[in-house]
Amino acid sequence: MKLSAPMFSTWLIAVIIGAIGALQHFHVLHINELAPYSVHLLVAGFALLILATLLKKL
Repeated sequence: MKLSAPMFSTWLIAVIIGAIGALQHFHVLHINELAPYSVHLLVAGFALLILATLLKKL
């Protein structure tokens, strides 16, 4: 299996999603609409990074 580096835009989106999830989880950031989904955002950020590494041109 060949791995490739993710595009910068994909990497940036994944980091932002993961950071929002982590900050929500540790109660540093308070967005009431996203509070129930903090762990899901964190997992989605990591999943996007994994997919971008496994798939070319993502």
